[in-house]
Amino acid sequence: MKADGWTPGAYVRHPGEPEWGLGQVQSAIGDRVTVNFQHRGKVLIDISVVRLVAARPEEDAG
Repeated sequence: MKADGWTPGAYVRHPGEPEWGLGQVQSAIGDRVTVNFQHRGKVLIDISVVRLVAARPEEDAG
């Protein structure tokens, strides 16, 4: 999947780092997606290496 499949504002999770919590896409260019995670902060992710998982913020409500 190319980064253009992710748009700024989309919510995601990193499958290999669940402790990072919910992330929100900040930018997506080519295979590079910048995500701001709840418990990790801003991270640049190469989606040719890591397949982000779509998420919903209400999943964390409770």
